[in-house]
Amino acid sequence: METDRTRQYLSALSGNVRFALGDEAVAYGALFAGCTFFGGYPITPASEVAETMARELPNVDGFHVQFEDEIGSIAAVIGAARAGAKSMTATSGPGFSLMQENIGYAIMTETPCVVVDVQRSGPSTGQATKPAQGDVLQARWGTHGDHEMIALAPNSVQECFDLMIECFNLSERYRHPVIFLMDGEIGHLRERLVFPQLEDVRLFPRGAFDPADQPETIRPWQEYGKGQAVHITGSTHKENGMRDVVSQDVHEKLITRFYDKIDKNRSNIIRYDEQFMEDAEAAVVCYGAASRPALGSVLRARKQGLKVGYFRLVTIWPFCGHRLSDIGRKVGTILVPEMNLGQLAREVERFVSVPVVRVPKIGGVPHSVDQIYRAIVE
Repeated sequence: METDRTRQYLSALSGNVRFALGDEAVAYGALFAGCTFFGGYPITPASEVAETMARELPNVDGFHVQFEDEIGSIAAVIGAARAGAKSMTATSGPGFSLMQENIGYAIMTETPCVVVDVQRSGPSTGQATKPAQGDVLQARWGTHGDHEMIALAPNSVQECFDLMIECFNLSERYRHPVIFLMDGEIGHLRERLVFPQLEDVRLFPRGAFDPADQPETIRPWQEYGKGQAVHITGSTHKENGMRDVVSQDVHEKLITRFYDKIDKNRSNIIRYDEQFMEDAEAAVVCYGAASRPALGSVLRARKQGLKVGYFRLVTIWPFCGHRLSDIGRKVGTILVPEMNLGQLAREVERFVSVPVVRVPKIGGVPHSVDQIYRAIVE
């Protein structure tokens, strides 16, 4: 609940312009989204999110708690959300791996929360201080069982702020955890950040329904302390919340609704940025840090008379397969630069019949414009 102190603090920030880190912009975006609880454990390159939240959350009567590990962190985030707070955590690869079981619990209990994953080079400890985009498929399939997922990827400091608000809105709208799939390059990038006017920020109220969504997929929100008996379980359960772990039809109905909640409303979730697609004979499909040199390479190619289009995924999951299918029927080649060995390219291949050229880059060094440009002209 917004207090006078919170409004005064956010109003003082409104309209300000700062030279900020992506990680810092994430924290401020969360505060403007109404976040009042952060539970986390320090890890490179996400620690600046936690540091900023620790400093600023008291200004909105919020709480920052550093836990013993990432398992405790995500558990507390889920508990805080169920107690009424908008809550989040921030981590990187190894910590994200530890959170997966409880991310599944948040899906099963329909608990809104936001998990920021500032990706770094792996597997295991890998290159702890180096950026990567190796968690794309983990974000989708990291927890076990059948489920859908929502994940967004920024490519600028301003988007770190703006999309954090969108992450919280999506988590509240669909009663679902949302992954903010950043990378270390964007998290540690320093750029101009413009704080919006407070009255221009639109927040999705907890427990509300959007008439644009399929109503049968989203159940009413139940919260502790509101006068109703509430039973929350990670086990298969009936519509009244009571466990039934043996009935096939109960499990199928429950899990299918969880899946449909995202799948049938994907047109309301998916966002992308496309340029120069009208006359494109080839397309560069990209996201996150790799999308910045990708755009530079497309601009260079077009100056040379090559008809190349640019398609950036803002929403990674659910995947925009229908739009990619349309693109695949128009162009002769699709190139996918990413800071891994081709994770998203595999998903693109599922929806198109034209050649998909992987442009991988690992080792903690982002692509250059020249590297992607050479892949276009070869």
